[in-house]
Amino acid sequence: MDHFLYRDGTLHAEDVPLSEIAAEVGTPFYVYSTATLLRHYTLFDEALEGTDHLVCYAMKAASNQAILKTLAEAGAGMDVVSQGEYLRARAAGVPGDRIVFSGVGKTAAEMRTALEGGIRQFNVESEPEMQALSAVASEMGRIAPITIRINPDVDAKTHAKIATGKSENKFGIPISRARQVYALAASLPGLEVIGIDVHIGSQLTELAPFEAAYLKVAELTETLRADGHDIRRLDLGGGLGIPYTRSNEAPPLPLEYGVLIKRTVGHLGCEIEIEPGRLIAGNAGLLVTGVIYVKSGEDRDFLIVDGAMNDLIRPAMYEAHHDIIPVTEPAPGTEHATYDIVGPVCETGDTFARQRAMPPVAAGDLIAFRSAGAYGAVMASEYNTRPLVPEVMVNGDQFAVIRRRPTFDEILKRDTIPAWL
Repeated sequence: MDHFLYRDGTLHAEDVPLSEIAAEVGTPFYVYSTATLLRHYTLFDEALEGTDHLVCYAMKAASNQAILKTLAEAGAGMDVVSQGEYLRARAAGVPGDRIVFSGVGKTAAEMRTALEGGIRQFNVESEPEMQALSAVASEMGRIAPITIRINPDVDAKTHAKIATGKSENKFGIPISRARQVYALAASLPGLEVIGIDVHIGSQLTELAPFEAAYLKVAELTETLRADGHDIRRLDLGGGLGIPYTRSNEAPPLPLEYGVLIKRTVGHLGCEIEIEPGRLIAGNAGLLVTGVIYVKSGEDRDFLIVDGAMNDLIRPAMYEAHHDIIPVTEPAPGTEHATYDIVGPVCETGDTFARQRAMPPVAAGDLIAFRSAGAYGAVMASEYNTRPLVPEVMVNGDQFAVIRRRPTFDEILKRDTIPAWL
């Protein structure tokens, strides 16, 4: 469910007509619904009711500080994967003891920043990282709390580019070597081992891979406790998928996911962390773009819009599907037309949809890409010297620009021409 609905013939974000935002901000732009963000966070929080838990929003999905602050005030922690994300979370008012630092390539500088500012835990992914973190923490006179990310060799049955839990993936430590690696961690002076971390991928649409991974985590917890480790926290990652199409087939609900967690690891008495990102932010955001031209080709019509692959790269990168709808509600019974929907970037890959049936639109009309709140604005670039797409947040009948579109002058001034030119 989201809060983007037609009302009085116009698509609204909560109580705000998208046409009103477009008139003020211009197109393309991202728009987020506060009500949808909070509803999706609450679904996860309620799914784990009765357990000691923390829902840490995976902010790589959408990291604007307005989104972070909205979720943090509702009780969310944050899962970060870089120094920049850590600093964003802190700037948004998230306390260090509610921030988990994940990622396969943490640098010494990133470790120092987190140790100085406060951190809930580091999710460590390799022996070299473990040794580097121990050295940094010891040099600072600190003890770094860690979980160790294990790779359970479970096929998440998702897109190859977002699968992370198979043996050939770069993430985590093979579960077969877990006892050896935990023994090493316990011997290092700057570390405190507090738990286990696992994350098998993104956009999972069935629960079986989670169950397979979590049963392995449960068994490993018992083994490591028998070895003398105080395993008191399980970071179970995120990855639950969202419905990118309005079909009858929907991914499992957070409530079902919570039941699975309680059934597989609930008996261990551990604090549970989960790190949802896509399901919280994905359907809470739209990309709104304007139609520039309708072009007739040899055997198809092209809908050329002012949004491009640099604004929303998921279709080019992952062959991802987004439902695309007109902002002006079509009349009942309107016959659909078929278009290739493309942007203005000089790449054939700048194609959002091929042979997509939708109500007819004309130059100057607005269309909206659904389910664009996750991995949209955060992956945007200025390719072709196109200004970064602005972000807007709606709360009831109010809206605010939470990241403005830079001017061309601002973009050009970031370049420095060397003296010899």
